[in-house]
Amino acid sequence: MTNIRKVIRISAAFLVAVAIASPAFSSANSCGNTAKGFKAWQQEYAQTLKQAGITEATLRSAFYNQTYNSTVIKYDRNQKSFKKSFEDFYKLRVNNALINKGRRLIKKHNALFNRIERDYGVPREIIVAIWGLETSYGGNIGKMSTLRALSTLAYDCRRADFFRNELYYALLIIQKGDLAVSRMKGAWAGELGQTQFLASSYVKFAVDYDGDGKRDLLHSVPDVLGSTAAYMMAYGWQTGEPWGPGTNNYEVIRAWNKAGVYIKTIQVMAEKLKQ
Repeated sequence: MTNIRKVIRISAAFLVAVAIASPAFSSANSCGNTAKGFKAWQQEYAQTLKQAGITEATLRSAFYNQTYNSTVIKYDRNQKSFKKSFEDFYKLRVNNALINKGRRLIKKHNALFNRIERDYGVPREIIVAIWGLETSYGGNIGKMSTLRALSTLAYDCRRADFFRNELYYALLIIQKGDLAVSRMKGAWAGELGQTQFLASSYVKFAVDYDGDGKRDLLHSVPDVLGSTAAYMMAYGWQTGEPWGPGTNNYEVIRAWNKAGVYIKTIQVMAEKLKQ
């Protein structure tokens, strides 16, 4: 299995190079904080997307028809849970039912987790903690149009550069045929699937782990869990090492979510799942 790991690590290094070479999307283009001007911006920004390789056909099917979503902006301005203390955040997001269900799923998918740990070296408890925290094990992947949300946030001035990059990758997913526009639904900030991959991470790290020829992070549990492990390994997860504060693996969790309370919650929840 060492050879598999080596191939995956080489692929991860290649993906980092691709990420560095990705088109730069500058907020030098116009932006706005209300719906006024959104349609004009779409027409203007389409030229930048075309220069980055997005086709006119993709733009017609997935971009020109998107409308401004003021609800997404309200969510973006109201992210209060990450400002809570760890104790309050953990209590809000984790309970005994979530832990017990996670333990049942670990048993149910034991053979799958054995394969994942062999191929990627990421323990099942970490993967299941992320799975549970992000969508309650796939029970709440979100219903918002990803293209509409990302178009709105890419136009919005607050984090335009970040979301223009994600919009590009979402359009690339459509263009490559990984997902249809109608199926690309998720959370308000454009996260997709049962562990809420950003579009850029979907393109770079998703794997076809069930062997059906598709990378489906919405409905295929093997693809979801295998891709989550692939992401963690690409960011430097060290097999067999601890994941508490001060460790390399704790910093890898930070690559998943930079919020301190979220990192700590994944760590503690994984330890409880392991008990």
